[in-house]
Amino acid sequence: MVYEEIFSTYTNKKIKGRHITNETVEPILEHLNSDFKVKIEGKSVLEKPIYSVQFGHGKTKIYMWSQMHGDESTSTKAILDLFEVLSKDKVYATFIQSTYTLYIIPLVNPDGAEVHTRENINKVDLNRDVNECTQPESKILKQIFENFQPEYCLNMHDQRTIYGIGETNKSAIISFLAPAYNKNREINQYRSKAMHIIGKINNVLQNYIPGHVGMYNDAYCDNCFGDYFASKNAVTILFEAGHYPNDYTRDITRKYVFIGLLVVFDIIHENDIVDDNNSEYFIIPDNKVSFFDILYKNVKIIDNGNEKIINFATQYNEVVKNGIIVFEPYMVIIENDIQNYFGHIEYDLEGELFYSNYCSIPENGVKSDFFIGKNNEFIDGILKTQ
Repeated sequence: MVYEEIFSTYTNKKIKGRHITNETVEPILEHLNSDFKVKIEGKSVLEKPIYSVQFGHGKTKIYMWSQMHGDESTSTKAILDLFEVLSKDKVYATFIQSTYTLYIIPLVNPDGAEVHTRENINKVDLNRDVNECTQPESKILKQIFENFQPEYCLNMHDQRTIYGIGETNKSAIISFLAPAYNKNREINQYRSKAMHIIGKINNVLQNYIPGHVGMYNDAYCDNCFGDYFASKNAVTILFEAGHYPNDYTRDITRKYVFIGLLVVFDIIHENDIVDDNNSEYFIIPDNKVSFFDILYKNVKIIDNGNEKIINFATQYNEVVKNGIIVFEPYMVIIENDIQNYFGHIEYDLEGELFYSNYCSIPENGVKSDFFIGKNNEFIDGILKTQ
């Protein structure tokens, strides 16, 4: 299958950027054809509808959900792209219909999505609420699982720009995990199948983003949905969409999430999943906290009358302004040796002196407008060109 060609043909070009809300999703759901069963499963804390989409009548059941963290919208866009394929490519739609029954929640946390926060409006992380289910959004997500009884679960998330791959200077564009089902992180037949599928996804993605696929930490969390579903013998796969260089809107990363979904469908259909054949999974390197948005090396400061050479960084805070995600840059002090840290943008200032209208030396949380040396003016953290 020519995955990139499918993406470029069917991607929903009207859907862009990071701020994906019910207002984005609803017009698309309204125009889906009769092959799709769209349902309001319930309401959020603020009474916003939580939609599900069912497609297909095949034997294999797949449960998929996105944006349980409101600010993690990349996979929602990839799911909307999948709807485009299933709406317009009749051959592929027939294959999916006859093979699978898909049950998809495109946007679990509409309140959090509206204000672009990880938590819901009650400041509860829904992915730490599977046991008590204190929130309406959590109850819906868990109840569907219990009623649907899927064989496979696809748990769709984003991760921050701070993650890189192993000891390399490559960003983690996408990472995966076959979550543990118990605190000993043992491998049973269901987790083994998830590992096998992830290994195959990685093989495909290496053709597109070599060295940029990572493995997420598998520490067991008994109050997280993925771990809980894995403990109930569902083959569970975590997707973590990350940072493609200069792609802060994640409109390039969404392509690799989309390709990952198509690979999942192909691998399960091929039915060549062999238990205990997980070597391709374990060669995937860990993703690690190793990146800053912008890194400034070898900067001179005067601290209490003493000259020092330091390194500092800029990190973006994401905020909603007039319905648009704005990336506000703030300084970050680096306490550790930067040998194993990288910047998505890097500047070597070769001992030039820092000065700013806001502070005498770099300070955490201060806006990233400053000068380094006589000729280097940085506005919003970026070197101003003359």
